[in-house]
Amino acid sequence: MAHKLFLFPVLFLGAILMLDSSNLAIAQDANGPDLKVAFEPREYSDEKGQVLKYRLLKPQDYNPNRKYPLVIFLHGAGERGDDNFAQLKHGMKNFLDAGRRKEMACYVIAPQCPKDGKWSDVDWSAKSHVTPVDPSLSLKLTMEVVESMIETSGVDKTRIYITGLSMGGYGTWDALARYPNLFAAGAPICGGGDPAVASKMAKTPIWAFHGTKDTVVKPERSREMIEALKKSGAEPKYTEYPEAGHDSWTATYSDPQFHSWLFAQRRKLDSASE
Repeated sequence: MAHKLFLFPVLFLGAILMLDSSNLAIAQDANGPDLKVAFEPREYSDEKGQVLKYRLLKPQDYNPNRKYPLVIFLHGAGERGDDNFAQLKHGMKNFLDAGRRKEMACYVIAPQCPKDGKWSDVDWSAKSHVTPVDPSLSLKLTMEVVESMIETSGVDKTRIYITGLSMGGYGTWDALARYPNLFAAGAPICGGGDPAVASKMAKTPIWAFHGTKDTVVKPERSREMIEALKKSGAEPKYTEYPEAGHDSWTATYSDPQFHSWLFAQRRKLDSASE
């Protein structure tokens, strides 16, 4: 790649560290000091000047001689915007658990879609969709940041994970099919995918989640993906919360078993990817 993103120090071409006083105030009021301090605000710009705002959690007690897992988190539609903070609303505080940060030290990248953006350019209200030929702009830019981190920041290529909720659940399914040789595991929550491309992600460990009473994204969207994966020879995990509506992410991200499962997954590298 012509553009690279260095995390230590932060500033390189379009990767810009920025945090104004208004964001500080919002962060303090909404979630206390931990999120705003731990998740550093960043901004990436590609060669065309297309911008992605994101937050980055670095491994605690970072050791330059180690390689660390990377978790990619894709937020829901309600957290879109340009404040570079709203995307931390759900799930991210669970990665700040003191014991977890010590035992499961990792990077977490939480990009933010602009207000009219999507992680996957599909109709969420439809009963089904066909995977678009090209990734959405927001997903494309996110993956460029990930590629740069792999090159420059001590990321363990065998332990790159992706998860997301609602709109981000759709994005997670999309990314798993689009980049099948990248992820060690994926965890789409209350999203939907294209069963026709399930075979592309059949070798990736997947644990999907949904609420039985979800009226925003019908649980059938997850059930169909799980069945398609099984027909492809995969053995996905699936949890459906009987009493949950659209919010199936709170229970998921607060469950220690989810985190233990996620970080236990490792991708076997072939000679071309080493």
